[in-house]
Amino acid sequence: MDADRPLDDQKWDQEARSETGTERLDRNWSSLLQELRVVQTGVQLLTGFLLTLPFQQRFDVLDDDMRKVYLATVACSVAATVLLIAPVGMHRVLFRQHRLDSLVSAAHVMAYAGLLLLGLAMAGTTTVIFDAVAGTGAGLIAGATALAAFGALWILVPVSMRVSRR
Repeated sequence: MDADRPLDDQKWDQEARSETGTERLDRNWSSLLQELRVVQTGVQLLTGFLLTLPFQQRFDVLDDDMRKVYLATVACSVAATVLLIAPVGMHRVLFRQHRLDSLVSAAHVMAYAGLLLLGLAMAGTTTVIFDAVAGTGAGLIAGATALAAFGALWILVPVSMRVSRR
C-alpha cells in the first residue's frame, strides 16, 4: 500500500493492533463509556442547576428575551442529558443480543449530538448568568465567547485534525 495514504480504519486496526472486529467493537465501546463518564456528571449537575433557577429570587431580573434564552438553554441541557445517558439504557436493552456494532454506532451519534447540545447549554448558561450579574451586553458577549470557544475546541480543531490526517 502507498505509504503516503492512510490505511482504512479496519485494516489499520488489524495490522497495527492485531485486533479482530469484535475486539475493535469492545475497545470502541469501552472508550465511548469512558468519554460518557467524563460528561455525564457535569451535564446532570448543569441540568439540575438550571431546573432550580426559576425558584430563586434573582430570576425576576431576567427580561422576556433572556427568559427565552433560559428556556432554550434548559431544553438543550435536558436533551443533552437524555442523549448522553441513552447509550447506557440501550446497552441494558441490547445486552447479550450480539448487537454491539449497532450499539456503538448509535451511541457514537448520540454522544456527539449530546456534546453539541451540551456546548449550546453551557453557552446559554453563561449568557443568562452574565446577563443577571452584569447586564444584557455582558451576557451576550460572554455567551458568544463561550459559544465560539466550544465551537472552536469541540468542532473546528478536531475536524481540522481529522481532515489533515487525510
